[in-house]
Amino acid sequence: MTIVKFPDHFIWGAATAAFQVEGAYKEDGRGMSIWDTFSRTPGKVFEGDNGDVACDMYHLYPEDIKRMADMGIRSYRFSVAWPRIIPDGSGAVNEKGLAFYHNLVDELHKHGIEPMLTLYHWDLPQALQDRGGWLNRETIDHFVRYAETVFNSLRGKVRFWATFNEPWCISFLSHYIGAHAPGMTELQAGVDVAHHVLVAHGRTVQLFRKLGIEGQIGIAPNTEWQEPYSDKEEDIEAAYRRSGYLNEWFLRPVMTGKYPEKLVEWFRGKGAELKIEEGDMELIGSKIDFLGINYYTGGVGRYNPDSGDLFDYEEVPMGWDKTDIGWNIYPQGLYNVLTYIKREFGDIAIYITENGACYNDGPSADGKVHDTGRVEYLRKHVLQVHRAIESGVNVKGYYCWSLMDNFEWAYGYSMRFGLIYVDYETQERIPKDSYRWYRKLAQLNWLEV
Repeated sequence: MTIVKFPDHFIWGAATAAFQVEGAYKEDGRGMSIWDTFSRTPGKVFEGDNGDVACDMYHLYPEDIKRMADMGIRSYRFSVAWPRIIPDGSGAVNEKGLAFYHNLVDELHKHGIEPMLTLYHWDLPQALQDRGGWLNRETIDHFVRYAETVFNSLRGKVRFWATFNEPWCISFLSHYIGAHAPGMTELQAGVDVAHHVLVAHGRTVQLFRKLGIEGQIGIAPNTEWQEPYSDKEEDIEAAYRRSGYLNEWFLRPVMTGKYPEKLVEWFRGKGAELKIEEGDMELIGSKIDFLGINYYTGGVGRYNPDSGDLFDYEEVPMGWDKTDIGWNIYPQGLYNVLTYIKREFGDIAIYITENGACYNDGPSADGKVHDTGRVEYLRKHVLQVHRAIESGVNVKGYYCWSLMDNFEWAYGYSMRFGLIYVDYETQERIPKDSYRWYRKLAQLNWLEV
């Protein structure tokens, strides 16, 4: 038996997002979001599922927080729904929406749980989308005003703030690939939205400093690690482009104020021009306090100009196990991402803001959920986090995705990531075996391997 012990004060947490768990889509003055619209568009979401009720956490949060306390986690990462705060995105502030988050945060504090608040987890007010959404630079101004509203309301109660969750998903997945709301399929739109989101991030960081908010602010990009299939230069370059599309395109400008020139040229060659206005890069490079890293998967690939891929990249199946959503299980990729950040950008504090696995196990005859696949996935990835810490990476905490099964975006309710099983018909919660495994880890702060 080998024991790996985590640093004292290491934070063990769990995460959710507003649209995926809250429900109550038209209660207390909430406006419509792009995901309300997208999920009502035939063919966009599995079986026409939507977030109208989701996990009904809007009403059930007190008992859900009790379960967090029972699990022994020290922090809960959640997002605020912009349409609850400013229903049309740019007009009057909805005090009932703010009151909900005050109540949520107060309940967390009552149980000794630290809030980590994400300002934007994809639920843009539909009224702003009707005016161009993130393609319209005016949305930056509206976001900064929304952020200021939340900062001023919850200052003193929240110490950890993230501006955006997964800007790659906001931009390329939603505007180039088209799998997420609003479902556009133009590369130029993806590049434009990515830049506008990063400018909004930078302006929000500057505002945070100007307001003198006590606490820390960062951003939470999603990352992957694509390993070249061989040492051939063309394979190395193709893997760099594919990984860089997620990692470099967002991390480098935030950390250095500069976009990766190789990728700028590649996009230009594909007809997508990066449009930078005066002062943008200084804003984007505004100093942050931490990086949130979301990691689930990665792969191995090689150069293939006939692959049909934007980056002439072709994944080579390595026979790895996959989760139920079809993603490779590649724990070392998390170590590779973390050490790459240390190597390229120095000693920035890092929180693993999302890591988890989709396994669709339901209750067995004994009434329990035996999700052994998830336990094994988490064990392997947590071990790689420890390995990174031992290698000098400044990892301060780990948030499991997700606290509970929820609305999994375009997959609807067909994919389950939770430590807690949710019966969507009855809203019954059943803690899974992974919940009990994670509780032991959080309470002991060491892992047996």
